[in-house]
Amino acid sequence: MGLRVVLVEDQLLMRQGLKAIIEAEPDIEVVGEASTGTEAVRLVRELCPDVVLMDISLPMLDGIGATRQVVERCPQTAVLILTMHDRDEYVLAAVKAGARGYLLKDAPARDVIAAIRNAASGGAWLHPNVARFLLDVVARGRQNEPRHEQALTDREREVLRLVARGARNRDVARALAMSEKTVKQHVTNIFRKLGVTSRSQVVVYAIEHGLVDIAEPGSAIRPRKETEPPSAGL
Repeated sequence: MGLRVVLVEDQLLMRQGLKAIIEAEPDIEVVGEASTGTEAVRLVRELCPDVVLMDISLPMLDGIGATRQVVERCPQTAVLILTMHDRDEYVLAAVKAGARGYLLKDAPARDVIAAIRNAASGGAWLHPNVARFLLDVVARGRQNEPRHEQALTDREREVLRLVARGARNRDVARALAMSEKTVKQHVTNIFRKLGVTSRSQVVVYAIEHGLVDIAEPGSAIRPRKETEPPSAGL
Protein backbone atom coordinates (compact mmCIF):
# COMPACT_ATOMS: atom_id res chain seq x y z
CA MET A 1 0.00 0.00 0.00
CA GLY A 2 1.30 3.45 -0.91
CA LEU A 3 1.71 6.55 1.20
CA ARG A 4 -1.52 8.30 2.19
CA VAL A 5 -1.51 12.11 2.20
CA VAL A 6 -3.97 14.77 3.35
CA LEU A 7 -3.68 18.21 1.72
CA VAL A 8 -4.53 21.28 3.77
CA GLU A 9 -4.66 24.43 1.64
CA ASP A 10 -7.39 27.08 1.43
CA GLN A 11 -6.65 28.08 -2.16
CA LEU A 12 -8.42 25.64 -4.47
CA LEU A 13 -6.12 26.14 -7.45
CA MET A 14 -3.01 25.53 -5.35
CA ARG A 15 -4.59 22.47 -3.79
CA GLN A 16 -5.50 21.04 -7.18
CA GLY A 17 -1.96 21.63 -8.44
CA LEU A 18 -0.44 19.89 -5.43
CA LYS A 19 -2.80 16.98 -5.82
CA ALA A 20 -1.83 16.53 -9.46
CA ILE A 21 1.88 16.59 -8.59
CA ILE A 22 1.51 14.12 -5.74
CA GLU A 23 -0.76 11.67 -7.50
CA ALA A 24 1.59 11.55 -10.48
CA GLU A 25 3.69 9.36 -8.17
CA PRO A 26 2.52 5.73 -8.30
CA ASP A 27 3.19 5.11 -4.60
CA ILE A 28 1.49 8.21 -3.12
CA GLU A 29 -2.25 8.88 -2.84
CA VAL A 30 -4.16 11.98 -1.70
CA VAL A 31 -6.86 10.56 0.57
CA GLY A 32 -8.31 13.83 1.82
CA GLU A 33 -8.38 17.60 1.32
CA ALA A 34 -9.13 20.41 3.75
CA SER A 35 -9.37 24.19 3.42
CA THR A 36 -9.39 25.06 7.15
CA GLY A 37 -7.29 23.99 10.11
CA THR A 38 -10.32 22.70 11.98
CA GLU A 39 -11.33 20.53 9.03
CA ALA A 40 -7.75 19.27 8.75
CA VAL A 41 -7.73 18.02 12.36
CA ARG A 42 -11.05 16.26 11.84
CA LEU A 43 -9.89 14.60 8.62
CA VAL A 44 -6.65 13.38 10.16
CA ARG A 45 -8.51 11.82 13.07
CA GLU A 46 -10.80 10.02 10.62
CA LEU A 47 -8.24 8.96 8.02
CA CYS A 48 -4.96 8.57 9.95
CA PRO A 49 -2.80 9.45 6.92
CA ASP A 50 0.95 8.97 6.75
CA VAL A 51 1.61 12.63 5.96
CA VAL A 52 -0.25 15.94 6.15
CA LEU A 53 0.89 18.74 3.84
CA MET A 54 -0.14 21.83 5.80
CA ASP A 55 -0.36 25.51 4.89
CA ILE A 56 0.03 28.07 7.71
CA SER A 57 -2.44 30.77 6.63
CA LEU A 58 -5.75 28.98 7.14
CA PRO A 59 -9.18 30.17 8.30
CA MET A 60 -10.73 29.11 11.62
CA LEU A 61 -7.52 27.48 12.93
CA ASP A 62 -4.11 28.35 11.51
CA GLY A 63 -1.62 25.74 10.36
CA ILE A 64 0.53 26.00 13.48
CA GLY A 65 -2.41 25.31 15.77
CA ALA A 66 -3.66 22.54 13.49
CA THR A 67 -0.18 20.97 13.44
CA ARG A 68 -0.06 20.97 17.22
CA GLN A 69 -3.44 19.23 17.46
CA VAL A 70 -2.58 16.68 14.76
CA VAL A 71 0.70 15.78 16.48
CA GLU A 72 -1.01 15.47 19.88
CA ARG A 73 -3.92 13.38 18.63
CA CYS A 74 -2.25 11.38 15.84
CA PRO A 75 1.49 11.20 16.60
CA GLN A 76 2.00 8.57 13.90
CA THR A 77 1.07 11.16 11.24
CA ALA A 78 3.91 13.36 9.96
CA VAL A 79 3.13 17.02 9.32
CA LEU A 80 4.96 18.94 6.60
CA ILE A 81 4.48 22.70 6.44
CA LEU A 82 4.20 24.10 2.90
CA THR A 83 3.81 27.87 2.99
CA MET A 84 4.87 31.21 1.54
CA HIS A 85 6.02 32.41 4.99
CA ASP A 86 9.77 32.22 5.48
CA ARG A 87 10.07 34.34 8.64
CA ASP A 88 12.00 32.69 11.42
CA GLU A 89 9.19 33.01 13.97
CA TYR A 90 6.94 30.88 11.76
CA VAL A 91 9.66 28.29 11.29
CA LEU A 92 10.36 27.98 15.00
CA ALA A 93 6.66 27.89 15.88
CA ALA A 94 6.11 25.09 13.36
CA VAL A 95 9.03 23.05 14.68
CA LYS A 96 7.90 23.54 18.27
CA ALA A 97 4.40 22.43 17.25
CA GLY A 98 5.91 19.16 16.01
CA ALA A 99 6.16 19.62 12.23
CA ARG A 100 8.69 17.26 10.63
CA GLY A 101 9.49 19.58 7.77
CA TYR A 102 9.13 23.11 6.45
CA LEU A 103 9.01 23.91 2.74
CA LEU A 104 8.31 27.13 0.90
CA LYS A 105 5.81 27.26 -1.95
CA ASP A 106 8.56 28.06 -4.43
CA ALA A 107 10.11 24.64 -3.76
CA PRO A 108 10.55 22.36 -6.79
CA ALA A 109 7.97 19.61 -7.13
CA ARG A 110 10.71 17.01 -6.67
CA ASP A 111 11.51 18.47 -3.22
CA VAL A 112 7.89 18.23 -2.15
CA ILE A 113 7.74 14.57 -3.16
CA ALA A 114 11.09 13.83 -1.51
CA ALA A 115 9.96 15.58 1.68
CA ILE A 116 6.75 13.53 1.80
CA ARG A 117 8.65 10.26 1.46
CA ASN A 118 11.27 11.37 3.95
CA ALA A 119 8.74 12.47 6.57
CA ALA A 120 6.73 9.27 6.17
CA SER A 121 9.90 7.30 6.92
CA GLY A 122 10.57 9.28 10.08
CA GLY A 123 12.99 11.84 8.66
CA ALA A 124 13.00 15.63 8.76
CA TRP A 125 13.15 18.05 5.83
CA LEU A 126 13.87 21.78 5.75
CA HIS A 127 13.86 24.07 2.73
CA PRO A 128 17.44 25.38 2.20
CA ASN A 129 16.36 28.99 2.77
CA VAL A 130 14.64 27.97 5.99
CA ALA A 131 17.82 26.23 7.16
CA ARG A 132 19.71 29.48 6.66
CA PHE A 133 17.05 31.38 8.63
CA LEU A 134 17.37 28.86 11.44
CA LEU A 135 21.12 29.33 11.51
CA ASP A 136 20.63 33.08 11.90
CA VAL A 137 18.07 32.62 14.66
CA VAL A 138 20.05 30.15 16.71
CA ALA A 139 23.28 32.12 16.28
CA ARG A 140 21.60 35.03 18.07
CA GLY A 141 20.45 32.92 20.98
CA ARG A 142 23.03 30.23 21.53
CA GLN A 143 25.01 31.99 24.32
CA ASN A 144 24.63 30.74 27.88
CA GLU A 145 22.44 27.79 26.91
CA PRO A 146 22.89 24.45 28.67
CA ARG A 147 24.56 21.77 26.57
CA HIS A 148 22.26 18.83 27.26
CA GLU A 149 24.09 16.72 24.70
CA GLN A 150 26.89 16.27 27.24
CA ALA A 151 24.61 13.67 28.84
CA LEU A 152 24.64 11.63 25.63
CA THR A 153 26.84 8.60 25.15
CA ASP A 154 29.34 8.55 22.27
CA ARG A 155 27.06 6.20 20.33
CA GLU A 156 24.05 8.46 20.91
CA ARG A 157 26.05 11.40 19.57
CA GLU A 158 26.80 9.43 16.40
CA VAL A 159 23.10 8.62 16.00
CA LEU A 160 22.15 12.24 16.74
CA ARG A 161 24.40 13.60 13.99
CA LEU A 162 22.96 11.21 11.41
CA VAL A 163 19.35 11.84 12.46
CA ALA A 164 19.94 15.61 12.35
CA ARG A 165 21.19 15.22 8.78
CA GLY A 166 17.90 13.61 7.77
CA ALA A 167 18.84 9.94 8.03
CA ARG A 168 16.03 7.47 8.64
CA ASN A 169 16.37 4.71 11.22
CA ARG A 170 17.29 2.10 8.64
CA ASP A 171 19.93 4.45 7.19
CA VAL A 172 21.42 4.98 10.64
CA ALA A 173 21.37 1.23 11.28
CA ARG A 174 23.23 0.57 8.04
CA ALA A 175 25.76 3.35 8.61
CA LEU A 176 26.56 2.31 12.18
CA ALA A 177 26.20 -1.47 11.73
CA MET A 178 23.40 -1.95 14.27
CA SER A 179 19.80 -3.14 14.22
CA GLU A 180 16.89 -0.78 13.61
CA LYS A 181 15.54 -1.76 17.04
CA THR A 182 18.76 -0.53 18.64
CA VAL A 183 18.61 2.69 16.64
CA LYS A 184 15.04 3.31 17.80
CA GLN A 185 16.13 2.88 21.41
CA HIS A 186 19.01 5.33 20.91
CA VAL A 187 16.62 7.85 19.29
CA THR A 188 14.20 7.49 22.22
CA ASN A 189 17.06 8.15 24.66
CA ILE A 190 18.23 11.16 22.65
CA PHE A 191 14.75 12.69 22.60
CA ARG A 192 14.44 12.20 26.36
CA LYS A 193 17.86 13.63 27.19
CA LEU A 194 17.53 16.64 24.88
CA GLY A 195 13.92 17.34 25.84
CA VAL A 196 12.64 17.19 22.25
CA THR A 197 9.67 15.38 20.75
CA SER A 198 10.34 15.22 17.00
CA ARG A 199 13.17 14.73 14.52
CA SER A 200 12.70 18.26 13.20
CA GLN A 201 13.40 19.56 16.72
CA VAL A 202 16.55 17.42 16.74
CA VAL A 203 17.65 19.20 13.54
CA VAL A 204 17.15 22.61 15.15
CA TYR A 205 18.94 21.54 18.32
CA ALA A 206 21.88 20.08 16.38
CA ILE A 207 22.30 23.21 14.25
CA GLU A 208 21.90 25.44 17.31
CA HIS A 209 24.64 23.64 19.21
CA GLY A 210 27.02 23.19 16.29
CA LEU A 211 26.58 19.41 16.15
CA VAL A 212 25.78 19.34 12.44
CA ASP A 213 26.46 21.66 9.52
CA ILE A 214 23.88 22.32 6.80
CA ALA A 215 26.65 21.82 4.25
CA GLU A 216 27.53 18.30 5.43
CA PRO A 217 27.22 15.66 2.69
CA GLY A 218 23.97 13.73 2.82
CA SER A 219 22.12 16.34 4.82
CA ALA A 220 18.41 16.73 4.10
CA ILE A 221 18.83 20.45 4.85
CA ARG A 222 21.80 20.93 2.53
CA PRO A 223 21.48 24.08 0.37
CA ARG A 224 21.27 23.32 -3.34
CA LYS A 225 24.49 23.95 -5.21
CA GLU A 226 24.50 26.74 -7.75
CA THR A 227 25.64 24.24 -10.39
CA GLU A 228 22.59 22.00 -9.94
CA PRO A 229 20.12 22.27 -12.79
CA PRO A 230 16.88 24.12 -12.07
CA SER A 231 13.67 22.14 -11.93
CA ALA A 232 10.04 23.09 -12.38
CA GLY A 233 8.39 24.62 -9.33
CA LEU A 234 4.88 24.00 -8.10
